[in-house]
Amino acid sequence: MTAQELRKKYIEFFIKKGHQEIPSASLVPENDPSALFTTAGMHPLVPYLMGEKHPKGKRLVSIQKCVRTGDIEDVGDSTHNTFFEMLGNWSLGDYFKEDSIRWSWEFLTDKKWLNISPKKIKITVFKGDNNAPKDEESIKIWQECFKKSGISAEVYDKKKKNSKSAKIFPLPKKDNWWGPTGETGPCGPDTEIFIDLGKPVNFEKCPNGDDCKPGCSCGRYVEIWNNVFMEYNKKLKAQSSKLETATKNLKLKKEYEYVRLEQKNVDTGMGLERTLAILNGFDNVYKTDVFAPLIAKIRTIKSPPLAKEDKVIFEKSTRIIADHIRTSVFIISDGVEASNLDRGYVLRKLLRRAIRYGNLLKMPKGFLLVLAKKIYKNIYPELEKNKNNILDEIKKETAKFEKTLVRGLNELEKMFKNYKGNFKTFTLTADILFDLYQTYGFPIELSLEEINKLREKYGGIKIPLNIEKHFQELFKEHQELSRTASAGMFKGGLADNSEQAIKYHTATHLLLAALRQVLGNHVYQKGSNINSERLRFDFSHPKKLSNNEKRKVEILVNEQIQKKLPVTYEEMSLKKAKESGAMGIFNSKYGDKVKVYTIGKK
Repeated sequence: MTAQELRKKYIEFFIKKGHQEIPSASLVPENDPSALFTTAGMHPLVPYLMGEKHPKGKRLVSIQKCVRTGDIEDVGDSTHNTFFEMLGNWSLGDYFKEDSIRWSWEFLTDKKWLNISPKKIKITVFKGDNNAPKDEESIKIWQECFKKSGISAEVYDKKKKNSKSAKIFPLPKKDNWWGPTGETGPCGPDTEIFIDLGKPVNFEKCPNGDDCKPGCSCGRYVEIWNNVFMEYNKKLKAQSSKLETATKNLKLKKEYEYVRLEQKNVDTGMGLERTLAILNGFDNVYKTDVFAPLIAKIRTIKSPPLAKEDKVIFEKSTRIIADHIRTSVFIISDGVEASNLDRGYVLRKLLRRAIRYGNLLKMPKGFLLVLAKKIYKNIYPELEKNKNNILDEIKKETAKFEKTLVRGLNELEKMFKNYKGNFKTFTLTADILFDLYQTYGFPIELSLEEINKLREKYGGIKIPLNIEKHFQELFKEHQELSRTASAGMFKGGLADNSEQAIKYHTATHLLLAALRQVLGNHVYQKGSNINSERLRFDFSHPKKLSNNEKRKVEILVNEQIQKKLPVTYEEMSLKKAKESGAMGIFNSKYGDKVKVYTIGKK
């Protein structure tokens, strides 16, 4: 099955079930106060999950572009990608667990649709905790689905050690609870669908032995679908003003409560790449047709034969290059430029990692531009529309990084010249390798390759056998610190739903209007980050604002706030919205009908 066939089948199936198709939103969340990228299909739908009426109705289906970079170091294995397509269907206060589970089962197992053997399917459900009970209802529905296929679906019991025969596995909140995507908001238990590949993928033998079950690190079980039952709203517990002040001063742990939502929702997601690999019997996503043309092109560019010991490095490197250039193309197409901050930093990191691995394979200069032209444009027309901008950004960033690499190689050369004649007493350390990684972006493989070349040129120098292990220890420590520091920014969804945050969100629209009035109509919103304590607003402008310009903007915004203007909205056609002068990334997010908000009078 091709990717396009899977996309078509999924949309067709849910349209038959009464859903309306909605287009993919941009990878840059238009009105999301905390997310760097759109990380799930639910992102653009948060207001509707909270009860707002969607112009397309209560049943929706889409294929959403998504980017997640939290597991970037895992890219190159059998399942991880930074960019992926999420096939999703939603119920906004309409159907719930019964229909959601039964339709998932039908689409996966029916011969007319995906025809996956029920024997290969394993399920996880929420096991319950102090905030919410065990999801017994989902267990019962799944057992009925299996029964119709002649399978007795046992529930896993640790005491019975029945992981081999069990079909349903109750797991804790960290495994089977989705949301909120920010600090507070809609959330709920989920049930996840796994395919049993029959053997470990990441290890020769499973580290858990006979107790291997969905979620095991051996890779035997691949998750392909997640049904989230959003029936709760996670909220901060009300505090007295004195206690709230004390909490802030002492930095005490915040307390939350889970309140039942008036509108129960279903939010599902099926990863296109993983599902495609399963359907075609591939052991990794890079064999699917979304990657095959890129991998083939890399092999064409890299034509010299490889020694046996180089094949593993080559395989991983080609996968990383293919993944990173694909993601970069989509990110640039949605308006991101390489920089040292936020989204721009992610783009820069992706492109530079791709270049580094390309250098490791001795790829010719400009190879990323060749690959960028292979990214499928027939599915996402914006790629062709933004083609020149995409290629210009890749070319510009490639040139910058090549200069950095030259400086790094010069530093290595200098280090060897400094130690010439003293190599018997000098031992290469993991700290030196890690410094090369941090400062110049050299992966350890590239550093060791260049060091071995210089060692042949100058002679001497000891390289400890365990140096790669020590480097990985330093790298993991660095990675943990980085993740802790950026955790808030890389989470998706609203930072919080407090009244103050909502006010700040409204203020961003006033700010955009004021900036356009002071600086000109070339100014557009590029992103925002909002919580209950402050807002940050990113916008396009070729130079730094002067103090006088800042003051003018400040006065304009405060004048409007002081008027206490009403905020109203009106549903209208997309055409009418554009004619009215409403601002929005209409082509990538909205359907035929849109809501246009107005602050004050028109």
